[in-house]
Amino acid sequence: MSASHSYLLSTIGRKYMMALTAIVWSLFVFVHMAGNMFIFAGAQAYNEYSYKLTSNPFIYLIEIFLLLFVLVHAITGISLKLRNLKSKPKYYNVQPTKNKNSTITSRTMIYTGFIILAFLIWHLATFKFGPNYSVVYSGIQMRNIYQLILEKFHDPIYMVTYCFIMVFVGMHLKHGVSSIFQTLGYNHPRYNLFFKFFGHLYATVVTLGFISQPIYVYFFSQR
Repeated sequence: MSASHSYLLSTIGRKYMMALTAIVWSLFVFVHMAGNMFIFAGAQAYNEYSYKLTSNPFIYLIEIFLLLFVLVHAITGISLKLRNLKSKPKYYNVQPTKNKNSTITSRTMIYTGFIILAFLIWHLATFKFGPNYSVVYSGIQMRNIYQLILEKFHDPIYMVTYCFIMVFVGMHLKHGVSSIFQTLGYNHPRYNLFFKFFGHLYATVVTLGFISQPIYVYFFSQR
């Protein structure tokens, strides 16, 4: 086994892999949230934005790239969790108390991760592979994804479920973004407070951004 292969399979190597893939997906989630803000500009603005993305000749390569990164992130996270469980003693004379430095977001990362993974499958099935309505702007026929958004977000059960899941996305980002810096070696008392604040701010902006979209459609957009 090569040295590089051994390093990737080590705990440190896997944590680095988690951090690097987390950077890619954290940036993607933020860009995706920001792009979806075209919902507030109306049907034509959003559909034209969506058309520019999907008509990009590199879109399939980008999607494959993102899919590989999310799979690596998920598999690596699961393997680290299993390794951590195996390394813990099975029996205690006294039940250990919870780590004072741990938070609910750090303790539930594996669970929020599974929820997000399931959501991604559901989200793709709903929008990417959902009904293909069409519309024409300036002589160009494109997918009317805005109409599908109106249909879905006017369903109160779908809207509430979507918003609820975005809270889990925020929880995952809050700890994940803060931990990226520590994993990559930027763990210092002088900066740790800022990293925690940045992770909290990043997660809050993304979560509120995503939640604002279905709420706006449900209450203020006509089908």
